[in-house]
Amino acid sequence: MSLLSENVIPGNHGKTFGTNAMSHQDLVKIKESISHIDGIKDVIIEEDKFPRDFIVHTNATVSVKEIQDAVIKVGFHTIPKSLFEL
Repeated sequence: MSLLSENVIPGNHGKTFGTNAMSHQDLVKIKESISHIDGIKDVIIEEDKFPRDFIVHTNATVSVKEIQDAVIKVGFHTIPKSLFEL
C-alpha cells in the first residue's frame, strides 16, 4: 500500500468513494458524519450515479480507514475508487 491509496491528501482532486447508501437522507447522514472528521474540507455527493458516489476534499492528510469508520457508524459501507480518473 502507499500514501496515496491509504489516505486522502490535500488538493483539487480529492478522492472518490462508492457507497451502498441509496436515498438522499442516507447520503446526507454520510456527509454529516464525514464532515466531523478533522481535516475534511468538503464532501460532494453524486446522486446521479449508480452506485452512489461522493468525493472527499481535505485540507490535511486524512486516512481512508477513518472515513470508512465514520460511514460504518451511520450504518453503511464505502470503498475508495481509483486514485485519479483519467
